[in-house]
Amino acid sequence: MAVYVDISSYRIGRMMMCHMAADTLGELHAMADQLGVKRWFQDKPGAPHYDICKSNRAKAVRLGAVEVSRRVLLGKAKGCST
Repeated sequence: MAVYVDISSYRIGRMMMCHMAADTLGELHAMADQLGVKRWFQDKPGAPHYDICKSNRAKAVRLGAVEVSRRVLLGKAKGCST
């Protein structure tokens, strides 16, 4: 099982952001907790994920998150289980 971050970036205000997903919701929330990200996430129907800033992305990678394309991340998010 794994946590994934995409390599795309987009701007929200002045912050550069990306997405984080995982194979399970438990793994997704556990990584968010390690990053200090609030337990608020995009519970999109069938594609749960967090929007995280670029500095948290770098920290997630150091903690073992796998860097993937946006398309791959979307597939992982859609496959996320409880």
